[in-house]
Amino acid sequence: MPAIAVVGSKGGVGKTTLALNFAAGLGQRGEVHLLDADPQRSAFQWSLIDDGREGLPVMAESDHVGETVRALRREHDHLVVDCPPAVNAPQTLEALAHADVAVVPVLPSPMDLWATVHIVETLAEARKENPRLRALLVINQLESRTVLSRLARMAVEELELEVAQSAIRRRAIYRNSALEGRTIYGMGKRGEAAVQEMNALIEEVIGP
Repeated sequence: MPAIAVVGSKGGVGKTTLALNFAAGLGQRGEVHLLDADPQRSAFQWSLIDDGREGLPVMAESDHVGETVRALRREHDHLVVDCPPAVNAPQTLEALAHADVAVVPVLPSPMDLWATVHIVETLAEARKENPRLRALLVINQLESRTVLSRLARMAVEELELEVAQSAIRRRAIYRNSALEGRTIYGMGKRGEAAVQEMNALIEEVIGP
């Protein structure tokens, strides 16, 4: 089974929101498990609000991430790991050592784009131990009509990482679904546009 690590260099980039909805989308294709490896346990707290309505199992484990990833990937079709908001955190490094893909959300802002330099270095080190690791930058919370967002894609393409063609737009439905203990896949027609863009990203990561 593929293991996807969602990695961020700092807080506030929408990492957990992306991990939750990405996992929910994979759940439309097979059995999925979300591993919350972030000591803040935001994804696990979401699961307590959800109370099983979405059918997305979430496990919190930040002490033995490598062992847990190895065990879960044998039991499920897909595994998503929500890593801490620090690329050099031990949980992140353990996840990268066993993941097939690292999905790296980045905001279209200069500070966030500069922070991705450290991610490039960390991923290069991780590939020495895990040569199969693929990394994909994802522009998150994109506002298509702003000059900054248009320039963001040009900027990330200068980095030594693959950039997803599918961007995740800034939409209230992501915040609203989390407040309701749901994902965008449980929001009916209100979530249709977000679901389409998330499915497009999933296809880039794991194929149709």
